[in-house]
Amino acid sequence: MEALPPAVVSRETEARIEAFVPLLLRWNARINLIGPMTEAVVRQRHVADSLQLLPLVPPGEGPLGDLGSGGGFPGLVLAMALERPVHLVESDRRKAAFLQTAAADLGLRHVQVHIDRIEAVTLPPLAVLTARALASLEKMLPWAERLLAPDGVAIFPKGRTALEEMQAAAPGWTMSAERFKSSTDADASIFRLSRIRRAGA
Repeated sequence: MEALPPAVVSRETEARIEAFVPLLLRWNARINLIGPMTEAVVRQRHVADSLQLLPLVPPGEGPLGDLGSGGGFPGLVLAMALERPVHLVESDRRKAAFLQTAAADLGLRHVQVHIDRIEAVTLPPLAVLTARALASLEKMLPWAERLLAPDGVAIFPKGRTALEEMQAAAPGWTMSAERFKSSTDADASIFRLSRIRRAGA
């Protein structure tokens, strides 16, 4: 399992994060985006956990999609550091309202929020697909196959069940898979998947 290179962000991204965390905590008191948390815990458990994915995002201008964006992790945080179009998919209207407010307040004009179910959402072919703490790989691979461009990559952080999930999903799929060690959680890892196809397709 490879170690992740460090994520380097600009001063502008740091300023956006500084503005984002208090906004998140204010909304969290009303609609429970991430559970009760302090600012320090938000920065380590959620912001840093999202930013560590940056080195895995391939260069280019192709769109990034994030499924089940919730409190903005990882998709909105990645959008703070990227200029490419970012599509956040969230079916809960209250969480989607938070995402829309945060994107507007932070000046993220390249972010579009889709209030829709993952199975039904219409997106442009994605260069990058992310999802964090959403579902098993077995459930997410069909979404990735449908939404990714032919040369697109899926970046999925996973917890201690990462290998078991891959073993459960593998018989039905062919793909190129890389696994990286999380820099924020010793029990977690991150899959970067490409060329995702159903077995026999």
